[in-house]
Amino acid sequence: MLACILQVAAVSHRAPPAIRRADVSVVTQMSSKQLADLAPYTQFARAAYCSPTIVTGWQCGQACDAVPDFEVSLTGGDDDSIQYYYVGYWPTENTVIVAHEGTDPTQLLSDLTDADVLMEPLDPTLFPGVDSSVEVHSGFANEHALTASIILNEVKSLISQYNASSVTLVGHSLGAALAELDCVFMALNLPSSIAIKGVTYGTPRVGNPAWAALFDYLISDFQRINNEKDIIPIVPGRFMGFSHVQGEVHIVSDGYAVQCPGEYKIGLFGHDCDDDATDALCTIQSVPNILVGNILNHLGPYEGIYIGTIFCT
Repeated sequence: MLACILQVAAVSHRAPPAIRRADVSVVTQMSSKQLADLAPYTQFARAAYCSPTIVTGWQCGQACDAVPDFEVSLTGGDDDSIQYYYVGYWPTENTVIVAHEGTDPTQLLSDLTDADVLMEPLDPTLFPGVDSSVEVHSGFANEHALTASIILNEVKSLISQYNASSVTLVGHSLGAALAELDCVFMALNLPSSIAIKGVTYGTPRVGNPAWAALFDYLISDFQRINNEKDIIPIVPGRFMGFSHVQGEVHIVSDGYAVQCPGEYKIGLFGHDCDDDATDALCTIQSVPNILVGNILNHLGPYEGIYIGTIFCT
């Protein structure tokens, strides 16, 4: 645990957190209500695959119809060099929603971004005060930087306009990685009175153990949902120096999901702060390598909801 704490201390203007107690790292089954409560966020992630021409005005079919009171204020992206994204206000939760499109296998450039497995320090102009030992996937960092400032400006405007109390970041696949980066980006660039929440789907590993430790210190309200045998959450590999952040929810089968909070250990792949590598119900044991995974599970169903370009209906 000491290594994770020292990595968090790389944030120069924040004190390190308390040591995580071993008894909180317990796998627990989610209730039917907890699963049902995820549905609006799943629909937000689904809507991010829809063209801005129909997301503007919130006319994107089933995903938009499922959250009828949502008010879109900004859309963008070209589904090629910049993933689709949108920002808006959700009165039901008094929160600003930011959603990013994920990886579409028909979009070669997006696939190449995902294939770039180099790591780099965070841009200090976007992530002020973070030590250079905190590193993330270069492709994810570069994609995030393309829209970070315009999204932040819109978020600030909506907070002021509606007196919103929180910002919620959602996404699937590559969009999930961008949402994970957004969580820390918002935490470092918004007033501490604004709560940060993240809900992501099929999230790949984003950064190194120092990133995971920093994220866990700054972001307490986060769920990354993995579906059955999806292989995307096990890449890039831990042997390459990547580590997941907290908050795994593993859908084992329809109607049955578990929370895998992760546990600190020093093992074959170094310091694994949040990769729950020992419980049979969590992703690493369920999908130990890509040969036993099922890429179709990446699309869903996430409790009856599929996510991807072909499901923008």
